[in-house]
Amino acid sequence: MSAFFTLWRRELAAYFLSPIAYVMMMFFLVIMGFSFWLLANVLAQGVEGVPLMRELFDSFFFWITTLTLVPVLTMRLFAEEKRSGTIEMLMTAPVSDTAVVLAKYFGAVAFYVAIWAPTVLYVLILRWFSPMSAPPDLGPIASSYFGALLIGSFYLAIGLFCSAMTRNQIVAAIVCFALLSVLFFGGFIAFISRVDTVREVANYFCSLAHMREFARGAVDTRPVVFYLSGAALMLFATVKLVEARKWK
Repeated sequence: MSAFFTLWRRELAAYFLSPIAYVMMMFFLVIMGFSFWLLANVLAQGVEGVPLMRELFDSFFFWITTLTLVPVLTMRLFAEEKRSGTIEMLMTAPVSDTAVVLAKYFGAVAFYVAIWAPTVLYVLILRWFSPMSAPPDLGPIASSYFGALLIGSFYLAIGLFCSAMTRNQIVAAIVCFALLSVLFFGGFIAFISRVDTVREVANYFCSLAHMREFARGAVDTRPVVFYLSGAALMLFATVKLVEARKWK
């Protein structure tokens, strides 16, 4: 366990020492800040019935930042180690392959949470300036952040797997973005198909529909199981991919 935390701190420190990570953090906060500014303008005009959390967590801005952020955050995790040659030293250290994979994964998750942390200010601002008779409901707020964490954790696991496949960071980012795009846009089949069975299956995989429910304050166990099991499957596949390297 001590080896895991040592590796986890190493991965987390690598993010805070990387200029690309700060650029992506600024990109994320600028885009989400612009989304919040648009929401504040709508509220200032006195428009009623605006679904606050859907405007922040189920908008074009949310998805474009997520689909862009994840590949950039994960592309270096294994690819950079392979390119620089430090992967050999890491794999021969007295630590299991599982611990290495989990440390890199949870390091990425921790930085992902750190990127989202400043957006809590948006919630505080909304509660501060909202009328005392109608403050924002904490239920949809909590479920929206929970949904963003679930989806982000699954996507980060996919990105980690892509990084373990190659030694080129750009290739890892492109493959990750392609897989996330297929997964995301594949969910739109639920909105265009006329076959009930196809629509039900597509709805189960549709991140857009899942996030819409989370933003509404509804936490269904089915998407929770899907994202947790999906992340576990991708981590398992990554461990096996790393182990296979020893047999070459």
